[in-house]
Amino acid sequence: MTSIKEMNSDQRKQSFYKDQLLTVQDLIEFKEQLILDIKKLLKENSGQLPHKWLKAFEVKKLLRVSESKLQYLRDKGVIPFKKLGGVTYYDYDEIQEIMKSDKFQDQLKLA
Repeated sequence: MTSIKEMNSDQRKQSFYKDQLLTVQDLIEFKEQLILDIKKLLKENSGQLPHKWLKAFEVKKLLRVSESKLQYLRDKGVIPFKKLGGVTYYDYDEIQEIMKSDKFQDQLKLA
């Protein structure tokens, strides 16, 4: 029996059937390849925010502010937010725009 590594991608796609048996070695090779693929994806996406909505700890890190300063900015309406199930979310794009504005810089000095 030919191992999975020895097959090219076309052979792999065409040669699997629902009644075909897999060996333990096939599963080990699959696991190793899956781990490599996941590591590659994580490496490619590092430094990028994978989602549009941020939680408070992410916003605090992004703005370099404390919990109380973030609360102050929310209370003053400087930073828009949404609450869902008791969790506060912030739109990443809106946060980026606010960081560029003079209003944010002024409110940050007051806080």
